[in-house]
Amino acid sequence: MALIYVLSAQPDLGTDLGVWDTVLRKLAHITIFGALWLAIARATDWRRPLLSTVIAVLYAVSDEIHQTFVNDRHGSPFDVAIDALGIGLAALAWVHAARRRGGRPGPPWPLRAAAAATASRAR
Repeated sequence: MALIYVLSAQPDLGTDLGVWDTVLRKLAHITIFGALWLAIARATDWRRPLLSTVIAVLYAVSDEIHQTFVNDRHGSPFDVAIDALGIGLAALAWVHAARRRGGRPGPPWPLRAAAAATASRAR
């Protein structure tokens, strides 16, 4: 959250890359808010995905409101939608991973399986 806040407080993050600048910015929005959802979901022990989604979306809204107070920046509902896309993609990855584990909550990557395999090899 601190990284998002600091980047939002910058008056100009232009790179003079034209269309690529826009594309890279939107991909950054998707990535950082997907990572935010994963961090919040982890903080709730993967058991409250809806709460994680609400918190992440509310932070996206507050981020855009914050940008309206920064010189040469403006808040955009479109950016909130892009942020929500990243949040949704992270949540979908988690749902897909949970289904593959038989509905058990946990991270969208196989940390538990890898830890169990490592422990069994150590014996």
